[in-house]
This record gives sequence, C-alpha cells and structure tokens, in this order.
Amino acid sequence: MPHLSVHALESDLAGRETALIRALTDAVVAVYGEWARAIADVRLIGLPPHRWGIGGTPAQAPSPSVTFGIREAAFARPDADEIVARLGTAVTDAVVEVFGERVRAGVTVELVATPAGRTGVGGVVAP
Repeated sequence: MPHLSVHALESDLAGRETALIRALTDAVVAVYGEWARAIADVRLIGLPPHRWGIGGTPAQAPSPSVTFGIREAAFARPDADEIVARLGTAVTDAVVEVFGERVRAGVTVELVATPAGRTGVGGVVAP
C-alpha cells in the first residue's frame, strides 16, 4: 500500500486538501496503474509557520515535503531506477498542480523503504 504523508504550512494547505489528495492519488495511479487507486493512503499534515524551520530560523514559504512509504522490494526490481524517477516526477507535478509553480524547486519527495514483514495491519504483521 503506498503511503504518502505531506507536510505543508497550514495556511497553504487550507482549502486545497481535496485537490491535493486527488492529485497525489492520480500520481500514484500514473506510475503503478489503476489497481493502486483504492489503496493509496494520503495524509496531509498542516503546520503553523512557527513550527517549520530551515537553516535555524522559521521558514517563510517552504515548499511541501512528501514522504512516500514504499515496499523495499520495489528497489530490487530491474526497473527500480525508472520507478523511482517516475514517482519523484509524478508526485512533484501533483504538488505543483495544487500549490503552483513557485513550490517546484523546493518540493522534496522522500521514498522510504519498508522491508517485508515490518508492517502490521490490524494487529497482524503484513507479508
């Protein structure tokens, strides 16, 4: 299950939640296929400006950052480099679609690998 957590300033996020969830889900589908739509999990985390710092001071206009949870096995596939590139591009484009071109240069997409057997759902370890 692809998990996307987005950190953005609350003031930037307000009113854009539905559009961002839709755009990020569409980005996942563009890379993985329609089967992934039903399991794409998007979580939006809005931060007040004084709770996001860059360079030791509160950030003035940070671009959203996305943490994308992905199965570790995806990095072992022969097409892993292509998948990583496509995910980075598709997710960045989705964020820009919602927030505008001004954020593109600073959008961060971090792919975080989860080894098999290291996730639990409903109290049961998922394979």
